[in-house]
Amino acid sequence: MSQPDNSRLEAACADLRRLEAAIRTVFIGQHGLLQDVLTALLAGGNVLLEGSPGLGKTLLVRVLSQALALDARRIQFTPDLMPADITGGTTLIRDEQGGTKLAFRPGPVFANIVLADEINRGTPKTQSALLEAMQERAVTVGGERRILDAPFHVIATQNPIEHEGTYPLPEAQLDRFLLKLLVPFPDRDELVRIGLETTRGAVPAVEPVIDRSGVLRLQALCRDIVVGSDVAAQAADLVLATHPGREESPSDVRRFVRYGASPRAMQALLQAGRARALLEGRAWVSPDDLRAVALPVLRHRVHLGLEAELEGIASESIVGLVLDGVLPG
Repeated sequence: MSQPDNSRLEAACADLRRLEAAIRTVFIGQHGLLQDVLTALLAGGNVLLEGSPGLGKTLLVRVLSQALALDARRIQFTPDLMPADITGGTTLIRDEQGGTKLAFRPGPVFANIVLADEINRGTPKTQSALLEAMQERAVTVGGERRILDAPFHVIATQNPIEHEGTYPLPEAQLDRFLLKLLVPFPDRDELVRIGLETTRGAVPAVEPVIDRSGVLRLQALCRDIVVGSDVAAQAADLVLATHPGREESPSDVRRFVRYGASPRAMQALLQAGRARALLEGRAWVSPDDLRAVALPVLRHRVHLGLEAELEGIASESIVGLVLDGVLPG
């Protein structure tokens, strides 16, 4: 595979700078979070945002869809939400001759960006309605498979504070999120700006800076970013080091980890690494790109045992140990 030529790379970087500037007119602070969400967008992946209420998760998704001129839908997950409320279903309608017939009415999943708000409040049956869409970009209803329009991204949110009335996402569904991002609380200066700039009236809409075809071109360019065999080997070492059954894994991995990251984590590391390289204006993936994306790629794919829970060990610390062993910074 030949690396992208300079003209395509420069045009893409200019588009991405305009996109970020447009989002910044409304979305205040959270530079790292925005970079990670754009990484997932370029890589064509889904995102799980975890953070307390009021930190701007929903605003970010809305502003992003406006700046990209993409169709966005919001699904508020509740315990009484049904799978058909997400995918849609067949309904009886009246035809032109005055008779009735069955027709498919698409649900909110038929959009370019789907905000699954408080996804852990939905029951497992309802959560699973997104599985096929997240992995295969398709929905099967009534025995008929319907392809979703590209680009398609699920951006889900969950509140880590409340546990009553919630249903933790199963490992198989967590694995379908390219990145899991923790939304931090803004610092003092950002908090002052938020207070001053968001209390004077309605939040203004963002003018589109890239259209749907432009998004698809950026994603195609991202796939052309070169990954060297040495970088791919480092990504494989990162994944393997999360498995407790391997002798070369850190001792804390063998002690605290129940099972490590799946092969999908290897794919995610390279996809996200390519996207991060494109954001930096490079046509190849470097070890620094892997280090930048390793935590959001691996934190939800490293599953800890009971001993880790008893000792207060978080998956972030385990991923940090793995990173220090494979890619010392």
